[in-house]
Amino acid sequence: MKKCFLAISLSLLTLVGFSQSLSQVSLTGATTLASYSFITSENVIIRLTPDGSIIDWGTELEPGRMGYYEGKLLPYAGRVSYYGEEADEAYRGKVRSIGSANITYYGASMPAEQKGKVKSIGSQQFDYYMNYDNESFRGKLKTAGNTSFTYFGSYDNESFRGKLKSAGNTSITYYSVFDDKLNKGKIKSIGSVSFSWYNEFDKKELQGAMKTGSTMQKINGVVYKVW
Repeated sequence: MKKCFLAISLSLLTLVGFSQSLSQVSLTGATTLASYSFITSENVIIRLTPDGSIIDWGTELEPGRMGYYEGKLLPYAGRVSYYGEEADEAYRGKVRSIGSANITYYGASMPAEQKGKVKSIGSQQFDYYMNYDNESFRGKLKTAGNTSFTYFGSYDNESFRGKLKSAGNTSITYYSVFDDKLNKGKIKSIGSVSFSWYNEFDKKELQGAMKTGSTMQKINGVVYKVW
Protein backbone atom coordinates (compact mmCIF):
# COMPACT_ATOMS: atom_id res chain seq x y z
CA MET A 1 0.00 0.00 0.00
CA LYS A 2 2.85 2.37 0.88
CA LYS A 3 4.54 1.62 -2.45
CA CYS A 4 1.28 2.26 -4.31
CA PHE A 5 0.77 5.57 -2.47
CA LEU A 6 4.35 6.60 -3.23
CA ALA A 7 3.92 5.80 -6.93
CA ILE A 8 0.71 7.85 -7.11
CA SER A 9 2.37 10.75 -5.29
CA LEU A 10 5.33 10.72 -7.67
CA SER A 11 2.99 10.64 -10.65
CA LEU A 12 1.11 13.67 -9.36
CA LEU A 13 4.35 15.53 -8.73
CA THR A 14 5.49 14.73 -12.24
CA LEU A 15 2.22 16.01 -13.66
CA VAL A 16 2.43 19.23 -11.66
CA GLY A 17 6.04 19.69 -12.77
CA PHE A 18 5.14 19.09 -16.39
CA SER A 19 2.03 21.21 -16.54
CA GLN A 20 2.47 24.81 -17.64
CA SER A 21 6.14 24.17 -18.51
CA LEU A 22 8.03 26.25 -21.07
CA SER A 23 7.35 24.67 -24.45
CA GLN A 24 8.35 27.15 -27.14
CA VAL A 25 10.29 30.36 -27.73
CA SER A 26 9.39 32.26 -30.89
CA LEU A 27 11.58 34.87 -32.60
CA THR A 28 10.32 36.86 -35.58
CA GLY A 29 12.58 38.01 -38.37
CA ALA A 30 15.20 35.80 -36.70
CA THR A 31 15.91 38.87 -34.55
CA THR A 32 13.08 39.73 -32.17
CA LEU A 33 11.63 37.73 -29.30
CA ALA A 34 7.91 37.46 -30.05
CA SER A 35 6.55 35.07 -27.44
CA TYR A 36 7.06 32.41 -24.83
CA SER A 37 4.71 29.43 -24.94
CA PHE A 38 3.75 27.23 -22.02
CA ILE A 39 1.98 23.90 -22.38
CA THR A 40 -0.54 22.60 -19.86
CA SER A 41 -1.21 19.01 -18.80
CA GLU A 42 -4.10 19.05 -21.30
CA ASN A 43 -1.68 19.96 -24.11
CA VAL A 44 -3.04 23.49 -24.41
CA ILE A 45 -0.42 26.03 -25.50
CA ILE A 46 -0.63 29.42 -23.78
CA ARG A 47 1.42 32.17 -25.43
CA LEU A 48 2.77 35.16 -23.56
CA THR A 49 4.48 38.31 -24.76
CA PRO A 50 8.02 38.87 -23.43
CA ASP A 51 6.55 41.21 -20.81
CA GLY A 52 3.94 38.77 -19.51
CA SER A 53 0.64 39.39 -21.31
CA ILE A 54 -1.35 36.50 -22.74
CA ILE A 55 -1.51 36.66 -26.54
CA ASP A 56 -3.57 33.56 -27.32
CA TRP A 57 -4.02 29.90 -26.54
CA GLY A 58 -5.01 26.71 -28.30
CA THR A 59 -3.63 23.46 -29.64
CA GLU A 60 -1.08 23.14 -32.40
CA LEU A 61 -1.07 20.98 -35.49
CA GLU A 62 2.08 19.03 -36.15
CA PRO A 63 4.22 20.18 -39.10
CA GLY A 64 3.15 18.38 -42.27
CA ARG A 65 -0.50 18.03 -41.26
CA MET A 66 -3.12 19.46 -43.60
CA GLY A 67 -3.93 23.04 -42.63
CA TYR A 68 -0.67 23.54 -40.74
CA TYR A 69 1.21 26.78 -41.00
CA GLU A 70 3.82 28.25 -38.71
CA GLY A 71 2.40 30.07 -35.74
CA LYS A 72 -1.18 28.83 -36.12
CA LEU A 73 -3.06 27.63 -33.05
CA LEU A 74 -6.34 25.76 -33.29
CA PRO A 75 -9.08 27.14 -31.00
CA TYR A 76 -9.35 25.38 -27.66
CA ALA A 77 -12.74 23.67 -27.36
CA GLY A 78 -12.64 23.28 -23.57
CA ARG A 79 -13.84 25.56 -20.80
CA VAL A 80 -12.43 29.08 -20.57
CA SER A 81 -13.46 31.56 -17.85
CA TYR A 82 -12.75 35.24 -17.27
CA TYR A 83 -12.46 37.58 -14.30
CA GLY A 84 -15.64 39.58 -13.74
CA GLU A 85 -16.43 43.18 -12.80
CA GLU A 86 -15.77 42.39 -9.14
CA ALA A 87 -12.09 41.64 -9.83
CA ASP A 88 -9.13 43.94 -9.34
CA GLU A 89 -8.99 46.58 -12.07
CA ALA A 90 -5.57 45.35 -13.21
CA TYR A 91 -6.98 42.04 -14.45
CA ARG A 92 -10.72 42.63 -14.74
CA GLY A 93 -11.99 40.88 -17.89
CA LYS A 94 -8.81 38.87 -18.39
CA VAL A 95 -8.80 35.10 -18.79
CA ARG A 96 -9.09 33.32 -15.45
CA SER A 97 -8.76 29.69 -16.44
CA ILE A 98 -8.13 27.60 -19.53
CA GLY A 99 -9.27 24.06 -18.92
CA SER A 100 -7.81 22.99 -15.58
CA ALA A 101 -5.09 25.68 -15.63
CA ASN A 102 -5.98 28.59 -13.34
CA ILE A 103 -4.35 31.95 -14.12
CA THR A 104 -3.63 34.80 -11.70
CA TYR A 105 -2.23 38.29 -12.26
CA TYR A 106 -0.42 40.96 -10.29
CA GLY A 107 -2.86 43.51 -8.90
CA ALA A 108 -3.17 47.26 -9.38
CA SER A 109 -1.23 47.98 -6.17
CA MET A 110 1.90 46.28 -7.50
CA PRO A 111 4.79 48.11 -9.25
CA ALA A 112 4.32 49.03 -12.91
CA GLU A 113 6.74 46.30 -13.97
CA GLN A 114 4.34 43.67 -12.57
CA LYS A 115 0.88 45.24 -12.54
CA GLY A 116 -1.67 43.36 -14.64
CA LYS A 117 0.86 40.79 -15.81
CA VAL A 118 0.55 37.03 -15.41
CA LYS A 119 1.53 35.97 -11.90
CA SER A 120 0.84 32.25 -12.19
CA ILE A 121 -0.42 29.62 -14.58
CA GLY A 122 -1.41 26.58 -12.56
CA SER A 123 1.40 25.86 -10.11
CA GLN A 124 4.01 27.86 -12.03
CA GLN A 125 4.88 31.32 -10.72
CA PHE A 126 6.06 34.21 -12.92
CA ASP A 127 8.21 37.19 -12.01
CA TYR A 128 9.63 40.18 -13.89
CA TYR A 129 12.63 42.49 -13.94
CA MET A 130 11.95 45.56 -11.81
CA ASN A 131 12.65 49.28 -12.12
CA TYR A 132 16.06 48.90 -10.47
CA ASP A 133 17.14 46.50 -13.24
CA ASN A 134 18.73 47.51 -16.53
CA GLU A 135 16.45 49.61 -18.72
CA SER A 136 16.87 47.27 -21.69
CA PHE A 137 15.00 44.43 -19.99
CA ARG A 138 13.04 46.19 -17.26
CA GLY A 139 9.50 44.73 -17.09
CA LYS A 140 10.37 41.61 -19.10
CA LEU A 141 9.83 38.07 -17.86
CA LYS A 142 12.55 37.07 -15.40
CA THR A 143 11.43 33.66 -14.17
CA ALA A 144 8.73 31.13 -14.97
CA GLY A 145 8.83 28.42 -12.32
CA ASN A 146 12.40 27.15 -12.24
CA THR A 147 13.27 28.65 -15.63
CA SER A 148 15.17 31.94 -15.64
CA PHE A 149 15.46 34.35 -18.55
CA THR A 150 18.25 36.85 -19.16
CA TYR A 151 18.60 39.61 -21.74
CA PHE A 152 21.40 41.71 -23.18
CA GLY A 153 21.70 45.06 -21.41
CA SER A 154 22.03 48.64 -22.57
CA TYR A 155 25.79 48.30 -22.17
CA ASP A 156 25.96 45.51 -24.78
CA ASN A 157 26.47 45.84 -28.53
CA GLU A 158 23.59 47.74 -30.13
CA SER A 159 22.99 44.87 -32.57
CA PHE A 160 21.59 42.69 -29.79
CA ARG A 161 20.83 45.11 -26.98
CA GLY A 162 17.65 44.08 -25.12
CA LYS A 163 17.41 40.72 -26.92
CA LEU A 164 16.97 37.37 -25.21
CA LYS A 165 20.33 36.13 -23.92
CA SER A 166 19.32 32.85 -22.29
CA ALA A 167 16.31 30.72 -21.46
CA GLY A 168 17.13 28.33 -18.66
CA ASN A 169 20.48 26.74 -19.47
CA THR A 170 20.25 27.56 -23.19
CA SER A 171 22.32 30.55 -24.27
CA ILE A 172 21.55 32.62 -27.38
CA THR A 173 23.91 34.76 -29.46
CA TYR A 174 23.39 37.15 -32.36
CA TYR A 175 25.44 38.55 -35.23
CA SER A 176 26.83 42.02 -34.64
CA VAL A 177 27.61 44.63 -37.27
CA PHE A 178 31.23 43.50 -37.02
CA ASP A 179 30.25 39.92 -37.94
CA ASP A 180 27.86 40.62 -40.78
CA LYS A 181 26.64 44.09 -41.69
CA LEU A 182 23.60 42.86 -43.62
CA ASN A 183 22.47 40.35 -41.00
CA LYS A 184 23.33 42.19 -37.81
CA GLY A 185 20.97 41.31 -34.96
CA LYS A 186 20.00 37.93 -36.40
CA ILE A 187 20.35 34.68 -34.51
CA LYS A 188 23.90 33.30 -34.54
CA SER A 189 23.41 30.37 -32.18
CA ILE A 190 20.90 28.80 -29.83
CA GLY A 191 22.69 26.47 -27.46
CA SER A 192 24.97 24.29 -29.58
CA VAL A 193 23.02 24.95 -32.79
CA SER A 194 24.53 27.51 -35.17
CA PHE A 195 22.82 29.64 -37.82
CA SER A 196 24.26 31.41 -40.83
CA TRP A 197 22.67 33.76 -43.37
CA TYR A 198 23.36 34.73 -46.96
CA ASN A 199 25.10 38.09 -46.92
CA GLU A 200 25.73 41.04 -49.21
CA PHE A 201 28.28 39.08 -51.23
CA ASP A 202 25.76 36.40 -52.23
CA LYS A 203 23.17 36.52 -55.01
CA LYS A 204 20.69 39.33 -54.49
CA GLU A 205 17.71 36.98 -54.32
CA LEU A 206 19.38 35.03 -51.48
CA GLN A 207 20.64 37.91 -49.39
CA GLY A 208 19.29 37.80 -45.83
CA ALA A 209 17.84 34.28 -46.18
CA MET A 210 18.81 31.45 -43.85
CA LYS A 211 21.84 29.54 -45.15
CA THR A 212 22.32 26.95 -42.43
CA GLY A 213 20.15 26.06 -39.47
CA SER A 214 16.43 25.38 -39.21
CA THR A 215 13.32 27.44 -38.54
CA MET A 216 12.41 24.97 -35.79
CA GLN A 217 14.94 23.52 -33.35
CA LYS A 218 14.25 21.51 -30.20
CA ILE A 219 16.97 22.34 -27.72
CA ASN A 220 17.02 21.18 -24.10
CA GLY A 221 13.37 20.22 -24.36
CA VAL A 222 12.17 23.58 -25.73
CA VAL A 223 11.22 24.26 -29.37
CA TYR A 224 12.82 27.44 -30.70
CA LYS A 225 10.99 28.91 -33.70
CA VAL A 226 13.03 31.27 -35.85
CA TRP A 227 10.52 32.77 -38.28
